[in-house]
Amino acid sequence: MEPGNLTEVSEFLLLGFSEGPELQPLIFGFFLSMYLITVFGNLLLILAVSSDSHLHTPMYFFLANLSFVDICFTSTTIPKMLMNIQTERKVITYADCITQMYFFLLFAGLDNYILTMMAYDRFLAICHPLHYTVIMNPQICGLLVLVSWIMSVLHSLLQTSVVLRLSFCTEVEIPHFFCEIKQLVQLACSDTFLNDMVMYFGAGLLGGGPLAGILYSYSKIISSIFEISSAQGKYKAFSTCASHLSVVSLFYCTGLGVYLSSAASQTSHLSAIASVMYTVVTPMLNPFIYSLRNKGIKRALKRFFGKQIIKGPIFLGLKKYT
Repeated sequence: MEPGNLTEVSEFLLLGFSEGPELQPLIFGFFLSMYLITVFGNLLLILAVSSDSHLHTPMYFFLANLSFVDICFTSTTIPKMLMNIQTERKVITYADCITQMYFFLLFAGLDNYILTMMAYDRFLAICHPLHYTVIMNPQICGLLVLVSWIMSVLHSLLQTSVVLRLSFCTEVEIPHFFCEIKQLVQLACSDTFLNDMVMYFGAGLLGGGPLAGILYSYSKIISSIFEISSAQGKYKAFSTCASHLSVVSLFYCTGLGVYLSSAASQTSHLSAIASVMYTVVTPMLNPFIYSLRNKGIKRALKRFFGKQIIKGPIFLGLKKYT
């Protein structure tokens, strides 16, 4: 590449999904609805867990952390895309792009680790019930979450630092709705061998490692379930991990599908559309998956909103006499 073709890039263009102006209001409404459902759904899940002492267990502790991470994960990409549609500008500055990429990788990594911890929690509860309360004490649960944060932060810093060394050409159009690391590296004019190696390392660290842990946990869980003699016992054991298994399948299958489709297809817009599944749809569906068949969550939400309804009339009645 000729030196003259290199330039100091100050901004990128996020092409999004469609260049047709007639589709922009529809896309805006669609993603705004999904974002609001994601935020309020996960906030309700956090409120339910924090307000009910019966839900102060390791499983719900990890679930509340997953809900918080899902809100942050979606918030790294969707608000910027909505703002670009509203202002009819597709520009994102270089600094904002790097920042968005950093936080996207951070919360994606946390999602992986928390899903793995939840699988480990179910493994101990079903396979080693007598030792469960001893092993999964509050200190260990807090330590597991802290280690996950540290590993995710270090991984994001590593990925971001190797991107910062890249030089970019005059072609600064990103065919995506956010600064996805793979798309960003492909725009570089300088050598990307180190970036490719670090990305493969990150995929193994954040994808392969946690997925192997989840598969191992569920192989042991399934073996233990088959050893239970009664059908009712088998159903009860499986129902405790059915929601988590659904979320894991949705997250990993959609994420894997995105990267397989992007590798097989030359159409980057197809990859952007597929990315919606694990960046937006999965965090949106998590609260529904965990609450629809969960009596504990339903009971906590009814109790929480019941208290708010009762407090309202009492407050209004007291106000009359003040």
